[in-house]
Amino acid sequence: MSYGVIATWRMAYQAVLNNIGTLANESDAGQTLEAVISEVENFPNYISVGYGGLPNQDGKVQLDGAFMDGSTFEIGAVAGMENVKNPISVAKKLSSERFNSFLVGKGAQSYASLNGFKIETLLTEGSNARYQERINHVKTGEITPYDGHDTIGVVVLDPKGHMVAGTSSSGLFMKKDGRIGDSALPGSGFYVDSDSGGATATGLGEDLMKGILSYEIVRKMEAGLLPMEAAQQTLTDFERKLLKKAGKVGAMSLICMNKNGEWGVATNVDFTFVVATEKQKPTIYIAKQNDAGQTKVIEPSQQWVDDFLLHQKNRLE
Repeated sequence: MSYGVIATWRMAYQAVLNNIGTLANESDAGQTLEAVISEVENFPNYISVGYGGLPNQDGKVQLDGAFMDGSTFEIGAVAGMENVKNPISVAKKLSSERFNSFLVGKGAQSYASLNGFKIETLLTEGSNARYQERINHVKTGEITPYDGHDTIGVVVLDPKGHMVAGTSSSGLFMKKDGRIGDSALPGSGFYVDSDSGGATATGLGEDLMKGILSYEIVRKMEAGLLPMEAAQQTLTDFERKLLKKAGKVGAMSLICMNKNGEWGVATNVDFTFVVATEKQKPTIYIAKQNDAGQTKVIEPSQQWVDDFLLHQKNRLE
């Protein structure tokens, strides 16, 4: 049986590299996904996820995250949670609950505390410095408050055919207190069915949540479309509809993998993602939208990859 991982953004590369071997040894898809996302959440210099995440307008780090099991349809999600750096783990724990499986704010933190998750300050010196700098730049009109936001979304297929999907994000930089994006919303930010495949989304949550895009991609794969076709058709159709109705479309990037380990991506911005499968070592790709509105996938040069890895190593030291 095939196995594989696809994850949004190049920040997931090291975590995928460190954990893909567990799938080869028949680790459960859920454990692998939690390990991948947690590793990204725990690294303070990944500023849009977990510990050291992007603060809201009041300087507080509020996190969203979700987990879905494609074999049972169990879903767990948290949103606007403070002081717990691993929303993916809290969401995975919540997915085993028959009721109250989506918690927000103080309710999410209370659940996490009662279930043994560490309560700690998530605003690092670095994220606070970025917050103070952003305030000054907004005042001078150099940037807008909401520039900068990346969700880590992951889909995993294990050798037993078990599929899961998960997301984690600190949301928009300088968002309003209590703001929730698409990442924790089932069908929008994520969806998975082990009988067909899984998908996750990253980008402007306020636009992504207007379409149930992750679910739609999975539905199209179930109907027989290959992942690239399913992702591209979903993005193209929704972009066209949203532009007609609203007059503008924010950044959107979608990744997916089917039950055979085949993967797909669609985007309307420059976007990096990571893939690893039974037949393919962990690889960073760059996706771009061409003039015809289609997604073009590029494998960057080895020098580009080496420069990125060196940069990450320096950030760790």
